[in-house]
Amino acid sequence: MMVLKDILYKVTINAVVGSTSIEVNKVEFDSRKIESNDVFVAISGTINDGHKFIEQTIENGAIAVICEKLPKQLKDGVTYVKVTNSSQALAHMAANFFEYPSQNLKLVGVTGTNGKTTVSSLLYQLFKKAGYKVGLLSTVKIMVDNKEFKATHTTPDSLTLNKYLKLMNEEGVEYCFMEVSSHGIHQSRTEGLDFKGGIFTNLSHDHLDYHETFAEYRDVKKSFFDNLPQHAFALSNIDDKNGLVMLQNTQAKKYTYALKNYADYRAQILENEFSGLLLKVNESELWTRLIGSFNAYNILAIYGTAELLGLEKDETLRLISELENVSGRFQYLISDEKITAIVDYAHTPDALKNVLETINSIRTKNEELITVVGCGGDRDKTKRPKMAHIASALSTKAIFTSDNPRSETPETIIEDMEKGVEPQNFKKTLSITDRKQAIKTACQMAKASDIILIAGKGHETYQEIKGERFDFDDYKIVQEFLKQLKK
Repeated sequence: MMVLKDILYKVTINAVVGSTSIEVNKVEFDSRKIESNDVFVAISGTINDGHKFIEQTIENGAIAVICEKLPKQLKDGVTYVKVTNSSQALAHMAANFFEYPSQNLKLVGVTGTNGKTTVSSLLYQLFKKAGYKVGLLSTVKIMVDNKEFKATHTTPDSLTLNKYLKLMNEEGVEYCFMEVSSHGIHQSRTEGLDFKGGIFTNLSHDHLDYHETFAEYRDVKKSFFDNLPQHAFALSNIDDKNGLVMLQNTQAKKYTYALKNYADYRAQILENEFSGLLLKVNESELWTRLIGSFNAYNILAIYGTAELLGLEKDETLRLISELENVSGRFQYLISDEKITAIVDYAHTPDALKNVLETINSIRTKNEELITVVGCGGDRDKTKRPKMAHIASALSTKAIFTSDNPRSETPETIIEDMEKGVEPQNFKKTLSITDRKQAIKTACQMAKASDIILIAGKGHETYQEIKGERFDFDDYKIVQEFLKQLKK
């Protein structure tokens, strides 16, 4: 039990009805989880407005309500606290309730359109190899040192975040690496957290279904750096045209990385093959199993972060050479028939372009490059024709299929995609609505030495159709079909 006024520390309060000296059990923003003596935080969400459920939560035992607008009828014995922004209030309340766990470890946030999962996951790997207890909060999974938990959002809600950070404290975790999404920043989920560092990877076309303009999307990302404390570092990719924008108003110590510009951490690609990259990082040579120029940027971000967190340079270089690829990020296999299949999460135009350009820079051009790609339903529709344009222009064959259609039909999504194909590329494209059949067709079309890229879902082990999730794993499916070819 905690006293309500202690949980409200740092919350901007407009009005209070009742006493804040009451003892409360726990804080909840999901009305269905409210029990006796709980605090209910009513949040105006994108789908539901928590204010509609205030009366119901009181019936279920809520003893205090945090809200942006007070109900017309107030119940005796219930404390009402009016705030300007319930999401911000929840973030501070969660930090207070779990006793500010982020202050007891070195928390580093990674933000950007592409590379968040790779950078945060590889930093987790690197610091584990260096012998530390490490935490990870990523799209793929949540790790509390060696214990794995399922991830549901790129950036979890404030309560979940602080709950896992508290668990990390209890396990003696020293470092935690966290993906920070634009949704998470905009919904104040990261507020109240004490970051020791922030990393900016890049910014390209994404989430314009949520953020109305690209400028708004950029400014939300920038606000993460604006709010970093003086004792933190801000490490930014200045080859991206928004890299310096991120650093404009930050109080944190500024550092940069780049392949093309002068920066604190620079790299030159000496060799780029399917087996890995040979890089010159500042003055040192480094071999990594990761592939492609986009991974050269990820390696620089990791190298710079490790140095800024105090790891010794030679030790960092050695550990980077041992790092393994993240699930669903340029994950590849070579069949007995010498067909290479690559599974990648590329679900934005920029990410797809990077992956295809990387493959094209390595292949000899004597082989076919067959790309299987779809776009998600109920998401930013403007990127659909762009994805199809890139896939058809940079592949020898492109198969358009479903991704996670959600409430839309795959046919509608594919029609939107097809509008981006230029006339000279029509003959290179094929549309197969069933994703499994599309992957099977790609495998049947491929000959020895050909390359198949399956883009869009990466690490995901499901397909979301009409509100239901069905088991679906691109990597397992292509592996199975390629095995069947030799029979």
